Amino acid sequence: MPAFLVHGVPDTHRLWGPLRARLRRTDVIAPSLPGFGCALPPGFAATKEAYVDWLVREIERAGAPVDLVGHDWGALLVQRLVSLRPDLVRTWACGDGPADTEYVWHDLAQQWQTPGVGEQVMEAITPDATAEALAAAGVPAESARETARHVDATMKDAILRLYRSAVRVGAEWQPDVEKVTRPALIVWAQDDPYVAPRFGERLAARVRGELVMLEACGHWWPLQRPAAVAAALERFWARQAA
Repeated sequence: MPAFLVHGVPDTHRLWGPLRARLRRTDVIAPSLPGFGCALPPGFAATKEAYVDWLVREIERAGAPVDLVGHDWGALLVQRLVSLRPDLVRTWACGDGPADTEYVWHDLAQQWQTPGVGEQVMEAITPDATAEALAAAGVPAESARETARHVDATMKDAILRLYRSAVRVGAEWQPDVEKVTRPALIVWAQDDPYVAPRFGERLAARVRGELVMLEACGHWWPLQRPAAVAAALERFWARQAA
């Protein structure tokens, strides 16, 4: 029964390195999403549905049920998967990615979702600019540079396709998330500039889950608060095993 960690945008599996180093368990799987620091499989559509289907296959291959954890877009994919395939999940935890009818995409996401504009924005995104933006958002400088190094043309294309498939993701996915009964831990950053804390509170209430609100923390809690999140996860997992 492994832990299965799902990153978001514009990250790779490397997002989870600091958190994994603080977990006592070693049965941890953290793949990169297709196109994120790795190739896109032939014919892969890079839509939200395609990523959910990919995640289902990966978890089935890993040996379900799993303790599922997601951040950012990984949080959205986790919510969708547990709503569709609860048989694959023992517990789930996620944060800072809302499948919520009231959520309005942040400005950069809306630019990516606009044909033509998104391509222009992506052309202007350089490793240095990405590293600076991540560091300004609270990501440790070394991690910011490492993340930026993997933002290539393949990832940019995948991001555009993913976001353009998700203009109405809250309306499409929230109704099924409301039916989820698997044990849930919602981890949210108090100072997230992209997703306000109230969306973490709404999600925790919706799924009757435990809420951990991280004070003085920006969007990237796996990199900013890995020790606190690892401790919260281990307490959560231990309670479910008791």
